[in-house]
Amino acid sequence: MVWEIGLPLPFAASLPEHPTETELAEACRRGQVRAFEHLYRVHSARMKSLAFHLLGSRADAEDTVQEAFLKVCRAARGFEGNSSLSTWIYRILINCCYDAIRKKQRLAENAAPAEFRAESNVTLKVALERALKALNERQRMVFLLFEVEGLRHSEIAAILEVPEGTSRSWLFEAKCQLKRMLTEAPK
Repeated sequence: MVWEIGLPLPFAASLPEHPTETELAEACRRGQVRAFEHLYRVHSARMKSLAFHLLGSRADAEDTVQEAFLKVCRAARGFEGNSSLSTWIYRILINCCYDAIRKKQRLAENAAPAEFRAESNVTLKVALERALKALNERQRMVFLLFEVEGLRHSEIAAILEVPEGTSRSWLFEAKCQLKRMLTEAPK
């Protein structure tokens, strides 16, 4: 491939040291590699944390984050700016996590449901992890985004594409379920 003299290469284009979200979105639309590198540096740690909490495996989380970034790169030209760039990226990640969960479910045979009640020899952390896995996807997602990742309900609502009140309701339901599961006496 021959590059025209005087035209900047997409990977060589300059990007401000601290780009605004608008500058970053525009650079991504133009396919600038540095813009994608910046996005990865800024968002990858939080994305891996969220994916880990949803998928329960570091390897699955890293694979899913990589898949999400590939989709972001492929779809960047189509980003219209109807939401913030970070909201759009997290929406893609969550969709990738849903895909990974569905794939796991298809591959898994009918396994016995995990016991999630705290027993005397099981730590609270293990009991909480089991209880979180027992929540339905929407409750677990809102709980993790709010309590673990520290996002506001307005951000969660944008990421999950639901009204803010729905986000609040799902969080309330999740907390009630968790409380019930963690305090209910084993049968």
